[in-house]
Amino acid sequence: MSATNLAPDPRVGRKRPWRLRLGPAAVMLAIAAAIVSFLIFSGYTPIPPTDNVVVSLFLVNLFCILMLLGFVIVEAWRLIKARRAQVAGARLQIRVVSLFSIIAIAPAILMAIVGSVILEKSFNPAFLQDARAFMLHSVDAARLFREDQCRTLLQEAQLTASDIDRAKSMFTSDRQLFHEFFSSRVKALNFSAAAMMHPDGAIDDKIDTGARFGATIVQPELNDFQDASRNEPLCMILDGGRTFVALRKLAQFDDTFLYVARPVGAYSIEFPRQASRFITLFDTFAYVHQNIRIAFGVMYVLVALIMLLSATWLGLSFANGLVAPIRRLIAAADEVGSGNLDVRVAVNPSEGDLAHLGETFNKMTSELRLQQSRLIAASNLIDERRLFTEAVLSGVPVAVIGVGPKGQITVVNPSAERLMPHEEASAVGQSIETVLPEVAPVLTESRTSNARLVRGQIAVNRAGRDRIFNMFVTTEPGGRAEKSYVVTLDDITDLVAAQRTAAWADVARRIAHEIKNPLTPIQLSAERLKRKYGRLIHDDRDVFDQCIDTIVRQVEDIKRMVDEFSAFARMPRARLTRDDLTDCVRRVIFLMRVGHPDIELEDRLPETPLMVNFDRRLLSQAVTNIIKNATEGIAARGETEPVKGKIVVSLDVTPEQVVEIFVTDNGKGFPHENRHRLLEPYMTTRAEGTGLGLPIVAKILEDHGGGIELLDSPGGQGACVRLYFPRGEIAQRAVGFSREDLSAAKQSAS
Repeated sequence: MSATNLAPDPRVGRKRPWRLRLGPAAVMLAIAAAIVSFLIFSGYTPIPPTDNVVVSLFLVNLFCILMLLGFVIVEAWRLIKARRAQVAGARLQIRVVSLFSIIAIAPAILMAIVGSVILEKSFNPAFLQDARAFMLHSVDAARLFREDQCRTLLQEAQLTASDIDRAKSMFTSDRQLFHEFFSSRVKALNFSAAAMMHPDGAIDDKIDTGARFGATIVQPELNDFQDASRNEPLCMILDGGRTFVALRKLAQFDDTFLYVARPVGAYSIEFPRQASRFITLFDTFAYVHQNIRIAFGVMYVLVALIMLLSATWLGLSFANGLVAPIRRLIAAADEVGSGNLDVRVAVNPSEGDLAHLGETFNKMTSELRLQQSRLIAASNLIDERRLFTEAVLSGVPVAVIGVGPKGQITVVNPSAERLMPHEEASAVGQSIETVLPEVAPVLTESRTSNARLVRGQIAVNRAGRDRIFNMFVTTEPGGRAEKSYVVTLDDITDLVAAQRTAAWADVARRIAHEIKNPLTPIQLSAERLKRKYGRLIHDDRDVFDQCIDTIVRQVEDIKRMVDEFSAFARMPRARLTRDDLTDCVRRVIFLMRVGHPDIELEDRLPETPLMVNFDRRLLSQAVTNIIKNATEGIAARGETEPVKGKIVVSLDVTPEQVVEIFVTDNGKGFPHENRHRLLEPYMTTRAEGTGLGLPIVAKILEDHGGGIELLDSPGGQGACVRLYFPRGEIAQRAVGFSREDLSAAKQSAS
């Protein structure tokens, strides 16, 4: 690769352009013209500043300004083209020219301010300004006086309207007496005219005091009546500004308004006019010295423009000579920035320190090219290893997370990203104990242990679903105090679920085998009891028949459940139909009351039928199992302490249309640890229990699109079970509605 040489400024060694040769002469001529003009205007020369002399000087200075402006425009256009072409050094040229311009214009502006202030103070003494300000304040005082009159008129009109409202009975019974009362109020408040007026122009009563102004009643506009209805504080000014008119709504009269008028004070009419005439005369006086200020300003502007344009051109010329070597360095630096390290800067020894800077720059690029070759070789090796590692991690189904010494996440593979919360845009750089707090115990054990591999099992809940992972934490070898870790999470949820499913199928087969045989004798015995002893029972015959019917119906339900257990080794599928849930729960409560007369069973059910989509047989079974568990909890507590058993069953529908059934008891209650495992098959806290009741209930509610929650009794001692599922169209979905679909409703209900 050959080195790139940047040539020096092409103007070096060539004849200077015409603008660089004529520019200094033009600047000197313009400055000389400005100095001569100043001396003639100041009277320091024998030439008097007559009109002809002033016009001649003005033309000479204008010619110099136009000449300088032409040179500046040429240089500025070249600079603008360089800036648009993004030529190196164009910005520096602009800054130098701006600096020269500021140095020239700042003193000019300062002297203009000082001169204008001195000239203004000479021709405008302070007392004249005070006199004019006094007249302006007098006009404001007259205006405030008129506003005060308006407010007074509005207040008195409101008081008069209140008096007329109170005299409504007088207006109805004796109009003449009311007219006299109205007239007395108008005269007492010094109104020039008053009337009770409708928006359409009709007048119920009218008072004319005979005053010179305001005696004529003028029909207001419709929007004036609307403003009066809203009690807006507005006055109408009539008769050439000499009369105030106010409208006020009469509350006791239908669509009637009080119209009052009063003359405006003579002071507030005449004085503003006199003050305006005085101010006009004062402004005419101010015009006398305006011509002097104009002449001073024009000459000052001409001189200031000459100085500004001269400084600007000098700045442009100086910047051109200064920027040439810097421009070469900037262009070379841009090449280096774009990756070309073979660039070389042409060095001109006459440029002094800038030439030494170019030599240093060439040495720097040589060293950078050598270092770049070494870094590229190392980077290629690192990239090959990184690509191989990323390919391996992206194809592994196990979640892999790299953790730094301070617990921050350094690397995650796609499987690990799916475990992160959805609101986390990027987990890299965050603390793993914040993003994934479930791994904290095993990670802490790895930090305190000397073993390189620490394993454990954790449960992670995401979107309402619990996932079980085998967790492995591996640390890097070595004896460093701050180590990095690699966390791998292997999802074994499906394996555990498969084991539980197999266990459930085995349980189902055993249940079917054990309970199928006695069902037919039970049903036949119940039917025989009804036929043989039904006609002999006279007291509580309805209760007897209902009990026998319940036995027969429950036996039929159990038969169908056993048949499906035998056929599919699972719970029967829910068949949702629209039915009265209140009646279903009430029947279950009746059955449990008969079976447990020693326990107080209180129901808090709606008085009216609650029509819901559900499977009556399965939901009856679920509620029966929960109440049965409640009775067993009360019996377990009764073994250690005497207690009066009480079970409360409540039914309600949340605003989110979620049906809730709460079964609360004062029994033994649920354990605080591993309470959720009671919903797994064969998990029970009773020695004689099978551990299938709560799993069956959970499966039934899951088929209804809901779920079950094991809570503590609000009273402190005992258990509370919440059964919930959606009501209406939500429940008509396919069986298998997941619990997380109702997370919002569940949180609201809790």
